[in-house]
Amino acid sequence: MDHKRGSFSGKIGFVLSAAGASVGLGNIWRFPYLAAKYGGAIFLLVYIILAMTFGYTMIIAETSIGRMTGKSPVGAYKSFSDKPALRVSGWINAIIPILIVPYYSVIGGWVIKYLAEYLMGEAHLVAEDGYFSSFISNGVSSELCFLIFTAMTLAIIFAGVENGIERVSKIMMPILVVLSLIIAVYSVTRPGALEGVKYFLVPNLDNFSWMTVVSAMGQMFYSLSIAMGILITFGSYMKKDISIESSTRNVEVFDTAIAIMAGLMIIPAVFAFSGGDPSALKAGPSLMFITIPRVFDSMGFGTVIGIAFFLLVLFAALTSSIALTESAVSTLQDELHWSRRKATSIMGVSMILLGSLSSLGYGPLANVTVIGMQFLDFFDFLTNSVMMPIAAIASCILVSRVISVDRIADEVTLNGAPFRRRKVFNAMIRFLCPFFAAIILISSIASAFGWISM
Repeated sequence: MDHKRGSFSGKIGFVLSAAGASVGLGNIWRFPYLAAKYGGAIFLLVYIILAMTFGYTMIIAETSIGRMTGKSPVGAYKSFSDKPALRVSGWINAIIPILIVPYYSVIGGWVIKYLAEYLMGEAHLVAEDGYFSSFISNGVSSELCFLIFTAMTLAIIFAGVENGIERVSKIMMPILVVLSLIIAVYSVTRPGALEGVKYFLVPNLDNFSWMTVVSAMGQMFYSLSIAMGILITFGSYMKKDISIESSTRNVEVFDTAIAIMAGLMIIPAVFAFSGGDPSALKAGPSLMFITIPRVFDSMGFGTVIGIAFFLLVLFAALTSSIALTESAVSTLQDELHWSRRKATSIMGVSMILLGSLSSLGYGPLANVTVIGMQFLDFFDFLTNSVMMPIAAIASCILVSRVISVDRIADEVTLNGAPFRRRKVFNAMIRFLCPFFAAIILISSIASAFGWISM
């Protein structure tokens, strides 16, 4: 059956929904530990430059493709080319969210668990040695939290574009900003935190390395939700009278501001807690679930701050999981002509089946690995390190060789708005974006197989 395509009510709806897609665990969890590991302020500077060039270009391109066609990734690609390679690329864009959102929901479930513990006054418990590993190895507890997060995501998707996604984003995003400001102010005013602020905000060229650039590029993909099919889908919901470039600029600013806030929330606090110990600052993925609870436990008002922090992370995780799921649901509706209810239900089953592999991968299925990785790590590697760079390269080829940059410019200026960074867009989409994406692809695969150290 054919379905009536939803749409955002206006610019605010699109910007908050697209920003919600961008602002997720990538900003609040991944960005701070990468910044700490790869140079602090110099990493931040490189990231901002890349976001304003590479990220900007990909947001413009994908949003324009979506609005020009009014379709999700598969249909959008088919609208421009019958070449098998590009049609496969459309499917890669569509499959990425289907593979990401299940394991993303597992991590969202972990956030729910921690928030629940803080609400019950168990701040000391989550700060204890071995708590996190004990929790994720408990198949029942981990699976239950994953299912709760999945149900929350699906309930919003069932409600539709304007009544579900847009309405929730309009509520959650302002709250997220307020919470991040409160926690950041509290963090930077802790005794000894000033050195952490300096490390994060004052560039030191001695901390620069080639891996700073590579890591910042990889983070930009993850953080801005590019090459996931999301922006093509959201672009298809964008009305013609909304300025694409102005909206893109707002998303850029929102995303980068939250990333900076996340750095100010976490790096100074950990710096103060550890006395600047490099091993604490560079704790990696364990930072949010092991190091940060210990930091909060050492603070005055640690329980209150813990509640605020994990509520913020939950909102950020939800807005991104909603965007990922919506992209997948939109593809099922467009390509299989299913109703929203049926597409969402099928997607829900897929999320539970694939997510359960990741949820149980540290417990009952701990001995089952794929190329030496647990299921969650494998799905993360496959999507973020392999499929997304390929999807980005395909988008660049589609725009520069098939659609033409002039047609994209026509779409951007459709409502009479200027295309202020057109020269940047042209140079990036034709030459630099494919080159950078290829670097991410090659370096990530080489790192996964131990050929280089990242």
